[in-house]
Amino acid sequence: MEFWCLKGAAALPSILVIWTSAAFITSYLISVLTGHVPPFVPYISDTGTNPPESGVFGFMISVSAMLGAATMYTRFLILQKQNSSIPIIKSWLNKVSFSIGFIACIGMWLVATFQETSVPVVHDIAAFFTFTFGVLYILLQSIISYQSCPERSKAYMCHIRIAISLLAAVAYIPMLVCVCLVGTAKGVWQPSDEGYQIHLVSAICEWIVAFGFVMYFLTYIRDFQVGKQYKETLLLSHVSKKYNDNILILFCKSGAGFWALFRPSW
Repeated sequence: MEFWCLKGAAALPSILVIWTSAAFITSYLISVLTGHVPPFVPYISDTGTNPPESGVFGFMISVSAMLGAATMYTRFLILQKQNSSIPIIKSWLNKVSFSIGFIACIGMWLVATFQETSVPVVHDIAAFFTFTFGVLYILLQSIISYQSCPERSKAYMCHIRIAISLLAAVAYIPMLVCVCLVGTAKGVWQPSDEGYQIHLVSAICEWIVAFGFVMYFLTYIRDFQVGKQYKETLLLSHVSKKYNDNILILFCKSGAGFWALFRPSW
């Protein structure tokens, strides 16, 4: 019995969604239980700053970055293969989207590798690249989905993807503005601290954008169930073409014979 989320290449985005969600939740729980961060909406990076959660955060987010890159590359190959048979989407848009997404994955890996308190400059720059290029990636993928609708994408799925993309894009703006105002180096925030409300807005928006990425990859599962279906489509296309070629040859031969039989004697 084959699970719906494991058909074709669908296992890749499925594992990515489960693993990344587990990474965020696990590091959050450990950091809260050890008293390193307050339980109400800390920055994601704060949940992976101190040991022991820093080791868990670094390892799991690094794996998430690799899974994300593999998922984006697989998505790129699927679109490229589909477009080679019947061009529907703009090929350059597929290449640009993948390149942007790959940069976001590199930034994510750097966020996990360079902790917030150890190398803050690298960490902050990497986080900026992760969120900025991540939002651009899902926006471009939403455009690609609409270009391939209705032949290869369902209308409702296109609407879901653009809704997630716009939510992440809208949350990204106050996240960036607020974090520039208060910074991320403080660590543990208290309600009595100056700028706490701004920090809270930034942290909430950060979590919205992060799980927006996770939910977006969840929509890939259906599109990645293409292995068996694509093979059957190619086989059917090959059989149909061979049948049509045979009919054409038979028609031509019959026409030639008919002309030879009834051609004028002159």
